[in-house]
Order: sequence, then structure tokens, then C-alpha cells
Amino acid sequence: MRARKVKGLDPAGPLGDNAERIVGVRLDELCSFMRAADPREVDALHDMRIAAKRLRYILEITNPCFGPYAETAVKSIKELQDLLGEIHDCDVQLPEVRAFLDELVVGDAMALVEGAAEPPNRESYVGLVALTAELLARRERHFAAFLELWRDLERKGFRPRLEYAVAERSQANGRATIGRP
Repeated sequence: MRARKVKGLDPAGPLGDNAERIVGVRLDELCSFMRAADPREVDALHDMRIAAKRLRYILEITNPCFGPYAETAVKSIKELQDLLGEIHDCDVQLPEVRAFLDELVVGDAMALVEGAAEPPNRESYVGLVALTAELLARRERHFAAFLELWRDLERKGFRPRLEYAVAERSQANGRATIGRP
């Protein structure tokens, strides 16, 4: 996923002004994914994780320019990013496990065609099917935790509080410029 462009940045301008623009775009980017949060949308969930990462990283380096909630928001975004990462790990592992199982089944079919009395990999199926079930369950648990975390963030006013924190930056920190003391 390509990052949304941030318009109106001024390299010679105050750090706080530029960071406010970047955070605003990254926050919009992250929140835009929640309208279609669907457990079947593997790519969208991964893109949301990337959007969370971008927002987290910009806040980690610029939160001193902003109000106190900006630092708190970093922790919430990291938790969100971690859950989305766990979901993505399952999304990557499941096709690999299924492909390996399919490979064993095809190998066993060939062995049976060639006259084997029984499938040579039969005992491996149970473990791979159990692993598939565990990965599916783990993914569902992480997705449920992700939805609960997002609902909790919404209940606590995550977006408006972060927008307010970004807007209330201090004069001293908000007027600093990149490359100048």
C-alpha cells in the first residue's frame, strides 16, 4: 500500500506545523480502513497494519511537539499494530500449511496409484489439520481482540483526542524547525 501524499509541507517551516499535517493524513489513512473491517479482507487488514505503523512512527518522533495525549496514542497504536500483525502472521502461515498438506495428499495419491497399500503420509495429516484449526482459531481470537480494541479506542475518543493533542502543541516545541535549533 502506498502512503497517502501529505500536501502543504514546508521544509523551512515549523516542525509542529509539518508534523500536524503528516499526523492528520496518517490518522485519516488509518481510520479509513475501519469502515470495511472484515475478517476476510486479508489485504485490507495488512494495509491497515501498515497505516498504523506509519502513524505510530511519526508520532514516536514528533509527540513532544504535541499535547500529552499524543504520547498515550502511540501506545494504543502499537497495540493495534501488534494485533493486526498477529492476524497477518496467521494469514501468511495458513496458505503455507494448506499447501504442504495438499503436497502430502498428492504424494500419497501418487503412491497409491503406484501400488502402495496405504498412504505413506497419512499420520502427518492429523498434525497439519490440527495446525490449520489452531491458526484459524488464533486468527479469529486476534480479530475479535482487534475489533474490541478499536471499539474501546472509539469509546475513549481516540481520534478526536489525538486531533486535539496535535492541535494543542506547545509554542516552544511547535515552532521548532528541522535542522535549526
